[in-house]
Amino acid sequence: MIQATRHRYIINDPAILSGEPIVEGPRTPVRAIVELWRQGESAESIPAQLPHLTLAQVFDALSYYSDHHTEMNAAIERNPYSRRTRRGPNRVYQKQTLFHLPLPHHNNTP
Repeated sequence: MIQATRHRYIINDPAILSGEPIVEGPRTPVRAIVELWRQGESAESIPAQLPHLTLAQVFDALSYYSDHHTEMNAAIERNPYSRRTRRGPNRVYQKQTLFHLPLPHHNNTP
């Protein structure tokens, strides 16, 4: 049974990805959007990499992440297929204010 969330585009369906939050329609996991953003992609550039998503869906996924960051971070770390950030696989991300969208700083030194 599909479970609506308080986010317009985000649903949970136990029959899809074991109930992981997804974008309704394209079934893109919120986790995939968050991982791109955590790697330094701006929200505005994510639809170019995931063209089946609208900018509104991306912002809603990031808003969902902001509201559920503890459980989402745990799910990302548990997923063996998760992309790892440039900061390393064990980096813990704190709750970030969605509208300020602070991006991770990258240290480019070897």
